[in-house]
Amino acid sequence: MVLDVDSTLIGEEVVDLLADAAGVGGEVAAITAAAMRGDLDFAGSLTRRVALLEGLPASVLEEVGARVTVTDGVPDLIAAIHGSGGVVGAVSGGFRQVLDPLAVELGLDRRHANDLEIAGGVLTGRLLGAIVDADEKRERLLRWAEELGADRTMAIGDGANDLLMMSAATLSVAFDAKPAVRAQADVCLPGRSLRPVIGLL
Repeated sequence: MVLDVDSTLIGEEVVDLLADAAGVGGEVAAITAAAMRGDLDFAGSLTRRVALLEGLPASVLEEVGARVTVTDGVPDLIAAIHGSGGVVGAVSGGFRQVLDPLAVELGLDRRHANDLEIAGGVLTGRLLGAIVDADEKRERLLRWAEELGADRTMAIGDGANDLLMMSAATLSVAFDAKPAVRAQADVCLPGRSLRPVIGLL
C-alpha cells in the first residue's frame, strides 16, 4: 500500500505550514491556486513556492514536523497491513525532512519525498534531485512492488498529483478527495479517517 502524505497520511499541507513560518502564506496560496486552475504544472508551482522559503532557518522544519497530525486510523491500518504480511510506503510531493521522522515513528517500510536544499543552517529556496510529481509517484509504486514481488497494490490519495499512481494500483482509494480523483478511484472515502481501509484489505 502506498499513501500520499499531505492531506492523506497527515491532515496538513507542509508547504503551507512552512510558508506561514516564513511570512509568505499569501504568496504561496496564490501559486497553489494558479496550479489548481491549471495555469502552472505541479513541478513549476512547487519550484516557485519553495523559492519563497529562501532564508528560512532549517530548525523550522522540526517545529513544523511537530505540528503535523497523523490522520485517524493510520497506526491501526499500518498494523493491519504488517499483520497480514504486507508493506506500507508513502510518497510525497512534500519534503523528506518532515516525512523521514514521521516514517520512523509510524513504522513505514518505504518512503520518498522532495529534498529541500539547506546551506549554512537555512533553506536555499531550491530542491535537490528530481521533483516528486505524478509520474514519480507512479514510478515509486511500480518499483517498490517489483522489488517486493508484490502482485497486489493499493494506492491512496486525494489530489490530481496522485491519479497516475492510483491508476497503476490494483485498488485505488480516493480519500477526502477532489472531484476528479473521486471520479476515477475504485473506492471513495468521504470522511477524515483511514480506518475503513482496513475493511478493504
